Amino acid sequence: MNEYLDLINKNIVTYLDNNLYQHNEPVHEAVPVTNAIKYSIENGGKRLRPTLCLLAGELSGNEDYIDKCMPYCLALEFIHTYSLIHDDLPAMDNDDLRRGKPTVHKQFDECIAILAGDGLLNLAYEVLLDNISKNPTEANIRASKIISSCSGIVSGMVKGQVLDMYQASNTKETLDNINTYKTGALIHASVLSGAVANGLSENEIKSLYEYSIILGKAFQIADDILDVTGSVEELGKNIGSDAKNNKTTYASLFGVEGAKVILEELEAEAIGKLSIFGSRAKKLVELTKYLTSRNN
Repeated sequence: MNEYLDLINKNIVTYLDNNLYQHNEPVHEAVPVTNAIKYSIENGGKRLRPTLCLLAGELSGNEDYIDKCMPYCLALEFIHTYSLIHDDLPAMDNDDLRRGKPTVHKQFDECIAILAGDGLLNLAYEVLLDNISKNPTEANIRASKIISSCSGIVSGMVKGQVLDMYQASNTKETLDNINTYKTGALIHASVLSGAVANGLSENEIKSLYEYSIILGKAFQIADDILDVTGSVEELGKNIGSDAKNNKTTYASLFGVEGAKVILEELEAEAIGKLSIFGSRAKKLVELTKYLTSRNN
């Protein structure tokens, strides 16, 4: 998937340069926030969510699927990065390392970190609205609504973050509920926005919806395992943070080996949901296997 990673990174840098910078100088007076945004968004990352969007769009067979997906790729990565900045704050997970570098509130300060996250969230909606203004199709409106909903408080990521902070996750049911929103919602939005924007059939979208729900759960379980078995060098972030924050995870509920068994079952189930696409889903199957067996 390296070709997607390079493409996404190029478009992110181009967008920020065109909208926040001019001749390498900020185009407005909020210089510290601008620099923090650039620091956080260009500081590596797997670009999983934009990649899922592109892979879903590619299933359509449209020659222009990349152009149709790219606004959503940018918005998804901006929203995801804003959420990481805020997650790392002392009031939440209180982490000082992200992607192998100091977290934004450590590199700058807490005020700038909060505002940089706010800035990225608003940049995401600027991208989505600009795309709708240029291409006011029902598909673009629907895809944008999916991302907005999956990022928000009623049925999205913010709801999951609230549950994670204030709801005791000491059973599988409550843990699944938290993970469905905090981690799964934005993965769900990534897959569906690419599919909807590229005009896949409702039956295909339904299959991708079911796939994305399972993938979101599997991705979080893989993270839970890595928080126990990984290293700072591999992950680029501190390990053992779940235990430090007294958070229940699949690894603590079922043990690492038990969590791995569940992860394998979810991988098979997720891949099964892609059978409707046949060989067209080869890249998506490969990415699914990578995500459930990764070591970083």
